[in-house]
Amino acid sequence: MTADRSTTPRTTTRRRLIAGAALLPLLALAACGYGSDKKDTTTDTAATGSSSGKKLSASEVKIGYFANLTHGTALVGLAKNGPIREALGSTSVKTSVFNAGPAEIEALNAGSIDIGWIGPSPSINGYVKSGGKNLKIISGSASGGVKLVVNPKKIKTLADVKGKKIATPQLGNTQDVAFLNWIADQGWSVDATTGKGDVSVVRTDNKITPDAYKAGSIDGAWVPEPTASKLVAEGAKVLLDESSLWDGGKFVITNVIVRQAFLKEHPDVVKAVLQGSVNTNAWINANSDKAKAIANQELATLSGKALKDEVIDPAWKSISFIDDPLASTLQTEADHAVKAGLLKKPDLSGIYDLSILNSVLKADGKTAISDAGLGS
Repeated sequence: MTADRSTTPRTTTRRRLIAGAALLPLLALAACGYGSDKKDTTTDTAATGSSSGKKLSASEVKIGYFANLTHGTALVGLAKNGPIREALGSTSVKTSVFNAGPAEIEALNAGSIDIGWIGPSPSINGYVKSGGKNLKIISGSASGGVKLVVNPKKIKTLADVKGKKIATPQLGNTQDVAFLNWIADQGWSVDATTGKGDVSVVRTDNKITPDAYKAGSIDGAWVPEPTASKLVAEGAKVLLDESSLWDGGKFVITNVIVRQAFLKEHPDVVKAVLQGSVNTNAWINANSDKAKAIANQELATLSGKALKDEVIDPAWKSISFIDDPLASTLQTEADHAVKAGLLKKPDLSGIYDLSILNSVLKADGKTAISDAGLGS
């Protein structure tokens, strides 16, 4: 990675599209991550590959991700001269930036993208709804970055959450499921559909959650970064970090998926993307501050506004960038959704194909990663 990347602006021709993301049935898990919305905004960027780079079987690869810190691998790896672009050689990259998981799954199913960074809930839903035919999870990307943040004047202990109004990003999304499961573990009762019960679960788009908090319409939120840190900047306090609820403090928040047809036709391109992803994660972990600056620059390019230091610093610190998709936690998250009544018990056998990732890791002298019995 070149040393001046954090200060070099990316000049692109951007085409912004606003498309309605079809609402999924209740039993379908919804979007995951910051910026989830009933509508989706895509930014398509055609980037010419290096003429001197290695030639792969596809002249172009279409990649999707969110303008979200938990998608930091994509933000950094796909930036100008980023490791993913470098690994692809002469293959050009066309990126689509999404606001909602369902829309990214639709794009994958339609062939509008080939590979995507996405959360666990839409990955599960997309796999189940297609009968296991349309996607595979091929790598991990990030863990952590989810917190229960509350108004300290109203909520001082976990027990005080009972009777309060707590926001989650969307009905059935990854954070919504996690919060419903936590509520059940406290012995409290909430109707998953309406959000009414011993706690009022208020489904609120992350983009407006800080304003809802300032207005007093919610008492807290179970949300991903950087929304959690935005609330803290408004005077809220972190009451619980979701990482503390998981063995080893790790759970999947972002993984990498691929169209099965593209994987079959262009395994060399998939391998290049995964090599770039592994290289990116290694670089992020060795150069955290520089990587944070690049990610924030990319967010500014994509959204028009960079995050303030008081927001991005704690948010970035709470996210782990890893190659392991933490397959066992995906099954647990699915089980939580079933427990909440938001998903019929899914058959996730075959959802992973980590063969290419493990070949990349082996070549780098790293340990192979387990699919927890859910592999092809």
